[in-house]
Amino acid sequence: MRIALVGATGNAGTAVLRALHRHPEITEVLGIARRLPDQELEPYDQCEWKSIDIAAASTESTAVAELTDAFRGCDAVIHLAWMIQPNDRRELLRRVNVDGTRRVARAVAAAGVDHLVVASSVGSYSPDEAREALRKDGTEPPLRDETFPTEGIESSHYSVDKAAQEDVLDEFEAQHPEVTVTRLRPGLLFQGDAASEIQRYFLGKSVPPKLLAPETLPSLPLPSGLRLQALHTADVGEAYVAAVLAKKSGAFNVCADDVLGPQELADILGTSGKFVEIPPGIVRAALVAAHKSGVVPADAGWLDMGMQVPLMDNSKAKTELGWVPEHTAAEALRELLEGLVEGRGHVSAPLRPRNSAEKNVDALHEPVSAGAAAGGGAAGGSLNGSATSSQIPEVMSSDLLELYLSDHLTGATAGANRIARMADDFVDTPVFAQLGQLADQISAERDFLERIINDLGLKQKPYRQAVAWVGERVGRLKGNGKVVERSPMTMLLETELMRGAVNAKIGGWESLREHADTLGLDPAVFDAMIKNSYKQVELLEEVHAYARPRALRDDEDIYWD
Repeated sequence: MRIALVGATGNAGTAVLRALHRHPEITEVLGIARRLPDQELEPYDQCEWKSIDIAAASTESTAVAELTDAFRGCDAVIHLAWMIQPNDRRELLRRVNVDGTRRVARAVAAAGVDHLVVASSVGSYSPDEAREALRKDGTEPPLRDETFPTEGIESSHYSVDKAAQEDVLDEFEAQHPEVTVTRLRPGLLFQGDAASEIQRYFLGKSVPPKLLAPETLPSLPLPSGLRLQALHTADVGEAYVAAVLAKKSGAFNVCADDVLGPQELADILGTSGKFVEIPPGIVRAALVAAHKSGVVPADAGWLDMGMQVPLMDNSKAKTELGWVPEHTAAEALRELLEGLVEGRGHVSAPLRPRNSAEKNVDALHEPVSAGAAAGGGAAGGSLNGSATSSQIPEVMSSDLLELYLSDHLTGATAGANRIARMADDFVDTPVFAQLGQLADQISAERDFLERIINDLGLKQKPYRQAVAWVGERVGRLKGNGKVVERSPMTMLLETELMRGAVNAKIGGWESLREHADTLGLDPAVFDAMIKNSYKQVELLEEVHAYARPRALRDDEDIYWD
């Protein structure tokens, strides 16, 4: 079977890829994402890949045409793509999530594919009055099957869009009875590799992950009436494969068998198993304040959804799809919490780790932690980050080398900050894929250079990186002719600055290649870094080519919204 997977690099997508690879019935997999992963590393190395923007900055006709061409010859299409952030870009989220689903479905029919599997969610369900009864008198709510209404939770943008997605699928089924439509409605998806992604989407940088380490809190404060259903992402991956193989129409609840209530959560997070229940209104007010002040990315709608959706009965998925979860929700949550503390992730853009040592250096297909040992360099083994500059060969000036590399690290710090901001600012443009790829690569390369400096026993100049950090942020105050809205000239100027930065970086890699043998480094590493840097210049040229005819005119738009 040939399967196309739309949204193949995130938490669920990565797990579905792994599950597809485990089943011999699946002979070919086409991964589709806006930003493509490193295709030399698992599980992305056993797929074909296409970069397609389903709705963020593409017309319906273009997206449907590209998707139709990609889907031809497939036995089934699994649609997982969903945008969760930024919360404040409501039109963008709606376009990608709801209109994107409509476009994928249209392309499935146009390509002659007769099976569409879609990621719905527990969030599509309407409020369950039994959850309110739980808060009032302690009566545990019953488990609901797939016939429960799917009108969403009004105050949750995620839930509203999931309910709208269900309407899109209802309409599509009525128009195309020849296509089998399968909807999976999973609970919360947890795995260690998703920890950094979940932190970025919901917790942000202000919440210390160590506070969430298992068995840390003496007493756990929780909103009264909280009940959660979750499952390990590996289990949901198997559920999607089961849905493909069974080819059954309809909706299927997918969750672990255990429900996480206050005692279960306290047993995982607390040192004593104690918890304190707080009125949900107080918790909600605190979350509203934290979100509005920028402390946490998640808004109060996520709490509302968690407190109101029904608890799901997963028996239909077991009997009709032959699916059985292998992990408990408690096990999945514990793994996630451990991953949060460690800063775990994986090599795709959505799953990129917080822990810099785990970041993937795309040019090398090795982690940042390889440092001076990358490619088999001798310096990594002999110095291993604990040496002093006295071990730099006498033929070289350790002071000059230290200053030179520190200056390049300063430039790399500023460049990484700048390109990350560009990727965030221009998410609603057709060049986001290029900017996102550049942001991930340049950030990892900056950390890789820092690791090499440490492995060579050289000192950094932290004040220089601090100055670069401040300077880049002061530069954000430039209005470029606009005060209350984004200037179309910003993309043009920022791209030109980044081209200069990448060309300067090439010089740094060339110098390290020149002296690699003397320093005990592998010259091939820097050949690869130089080659990839020239590819980055080409990507920036694509961005510049998009910006320059639009940036200085009033009758052309850069931004999609």
